[in-house]
Amino acid sequence: MGEMGLEWENISKTIRGNRVVHPFSFRLPPGRVLALAGGNGAGKSTILRMTVGLLRPTSGVIRVNGIETGRRIRDYVEQIGYMPDNFSFSPGLTAWETITFFAGLKGLDQQRARDVLEIVGLGAERDKRVGHFSKGMQQRLLFAQAILADPPLLVLDEPTNGLDPYWVDILAELLVGVKRSGRSVVFSTHQLDVAEQVADEVIFLNRGRVISSDAVESFRTRYGAGGLMAAFAELIRKETGTRAASEGRGPRRGGSG
Repeated sequence: MGEMGLEWENISKTIRGNRVVHPFSFRLPPGRVLALAGGNGAGKSTILRMTVGLLRPTSGVIRVNGIETGRRIRDYVEQIGYMPDNFSFSPGLTAWETITFFAGLKGLDQQRARDVLEIVGLGAERDKRVGHFSKGMQQRLLFAQAILADPPLLVLDEPTNGLDPYWVDILAELLVGVKRSGRSVVFSTHQLDVAEQVADEVIFLNRGRVISSDAVESFRTRYGAGGLMAAFAELIRKETGTRAASEGRGPRRGGSG
């Protein structure tokens, strides 16, 4: 079958002539959590959409547990639980109707549906229509459908959006449990405190480029109490300075210009 875990091999994405993800490679072994960190337009969501098969890479290969995206499609998607960003459930359905629909798609019984609603704290809200849910409650329901089948890989796009601090901490605990069970997680975030709390490794992105990747502990060692926030600030300063110099916009000495 090949290497277990998630592998991005020289992947890139170009959309309408615009390179939105520049080529990069990375391997995430089982039982590890990876954060994709960066601001809006960094390429995080595009990478995740390629990973789950919603977008095709312009170049390179993505593998999950040795299965390439685009080949053995059913086997590939069964390896993944996906939590998209800005997804809307049918507002007229209840939480129970929604989660049992997804359970049926995955061939799972109603007991598993009950279990995941309890895990995300929505057991008491099962008969409430999703259209009346807060943003945070909808995020928890999205997470519930992602973990339904206990997939080997969780792919989560901005999973903490709309969550209050209590549920951010609960989500962090749940992801640690996923990791301890030997499964992998890759999630995108612009909240570096969440990445520092949950992730084993971080990829920093800016304008579709990987500007640094390393273990969270390595960043802590290098940047001390500032952690990932200090690391990202310095990396962006360097990136901005390098780009300005290459475009002739950097600081200049002397001359009358």
